[in-house]
Amino acid sequence: MLATLSIRDVVLIERLDLEFRPGLATLTGETGAGKSILLDALGLALGARAEAGLVRTGAAQAAVTAVFELSAAHPVRVLLAAQELHSDVDEPLVLRRIVGADGRSRAFVNDQPASVALLRQIGGQLVEIHGQFESQRLLDPSSHRDLLDAFGGLQPRAAATAAARRLWQEAAAAHAAAADELAAAARNRDFLRQTLDELESLDPQPGEEADLAERRSILMNAEKLMLAMDEAAQALSGRSVEHGGRAVDAVLSAAARSLERVAASCEGRLDGVIATLERATSEATEAMALLDRAVADLDLDANNLEAVEERLFALRALARKHDCAVDDLPRLRDETANRLAALEDGSDSLERMAAAEIAAREAYRTAASDLSDARSAAAAMLDAAVATELEPLRLGRARFETAVEPSDAERDWADRGWDRVQFRVATNPGAAPGPLNRIASGGELARFMLALKVVLARADPVPTLVFDEVDAGIGGAVAAAVGDRLARLAATVQVLVLTHSPQVAARGEHHWRVSKRLEDSVARTAVQILGPAERQEEIARMLAGAEITDQARAAAGSLIADAAACAGS
Repeated sequence: MLATLSIRDVVLIERLDLEFRPGLATLTGETGAGKSILLDALGLALGARAEAGLVRTGAAQAAVTAVFELSAAHPVRVLLAAQELHSDVDEPLVLRRIVGADGRSRAFVNDQPASVALLRQIGGQLVEIHGQFESQRLLDPSSHRDLLDAFGGLQPRAAATAAARRLWQEAAAAHAAAADELAAAARNRDFLRQTLDELESLDPQPGEEADLAERRSILMNAEKLMLAMDEAAQALSGRSVEHGGRAVDAVLSAAARSLERVAASCEGRLDGVIATLERATSEATEAMALLDRAVADLDLDANNLEAVEERLFALRALARKHDCAVDDLPRLRDETANRLAALEDGSDSLERMAAAEIAAREAYRTAASDLSDARSAAAAMLDAAVATELEPLRLGRARFETAVEPSDAERDWADRGWDRVQFRVATNPGAAPGPLNRIASGGELARFMLALKVVLARADPVPTLVFDEVDAGIGGAVAAAVGDRLARLAATVQVLVLTHSPQVAARGEHHWRVSKRLEDSVARTAVQILGPAERQEEIARMLAGAEITDQARAAAGSLIADAAACAGS
């Protein structure tokens, strides 16, 4: 709700600070006192158009600050977060507008610079001003569908319809992508077949390049390897002249036996030597066995080098052709085979996807149709509810109609269904209903908005409503009916009303008097909050005019007492 409004140098207002409370607040005063200036100032803080004429004569700039208290779940907080204008949930929201004498303005949200467009977007979710501006949300047909859904409790159905449309879009996108892929595959059928034939003919295996490269390296050094292993074998077996014809293990074993014969007489000094010779003998024997195995395992036939190189170079050439690594050739073979198989099975798959798209489309149609039927039923209830409010507001000859118009054109089908919803009214019998803003007089429009807001009070989340001249041209019982509805509305949201009606003023929980006085021959607008006695005097003035009589004071007291009784009942 609106908590405070601070105005500096706006037209006739030099300095004014107002504190607001929940409920119904009435602002009264003689014509020309400056009530409309308050609305102009509030409009500035909400992003309305700025003009140099709003700056008080002689001042360099005008400034308006509006402070709002918001619930943690208010939609404005999502908007603030999206604009990175974060604030703690227990802190108020501050909107500020500064207008220079040249007409240029600056906007601030929580003391951070912001665009006027953002200020207007935020303000539109916080305050609605009825009767003064034609930019009211209720006059915008784009808001009517959501209001009808909220009134009828149709948000779950609308959400289900949106989910059905997303599934339909996903199915359609998958079908289209599959169709494109199948068409592309069909165009490349011959290339895919040739590629698969090459890959299957070569039959690449995972890790084969590394194995072949290692094998090639061995074969390229086959002669050196064979010579080295032969020399090692001769040395170990004793065939080389350096070892005198005796095998290494035999020499080591003989040395160990010689020492064993005299070891007992050395009191253990040869035990370590003997043990080392025995280990050396074992290691030499194992080395000879390993060398024999290596000679047997290694295929060092130099004639195989050509075959290994041919295989390795063929794999690398095929990898270059397809711009991939050699190790990726097996995967490429499988993918190519799958694409060809999909091409052969593509027609069946495409038919299944087409059927899935049709089924998803029908599911959306069913959900949208159910939602449309529910909207029509909710529209009838809304029309009846508004009709009951019109007669007491001297709008009994008017006819309110909620038009729900389904569209057969698929281009109009959206997440929230296919309905166009518009609030319409006919003010005269026999006249065709038209848009709300075609109502002739501002006062009539304001009363109509009041009736609609009373019915939609719980469906529309705007927390503060301002009614300007909602009682224009009415009096007596009609004015009392207006006051009663404003009071009922104030039980749900904060309501501010600028009024000339004593019946409406008597229903206010808080009462301000707007007056104009001369200060140093300069007109200034002032606002005073009224206590019980002052309030009775002000309502008496509204009843009697220039000369306040005792009868007027008594009548004012009676109006206030009646209003209190109605509030307590």
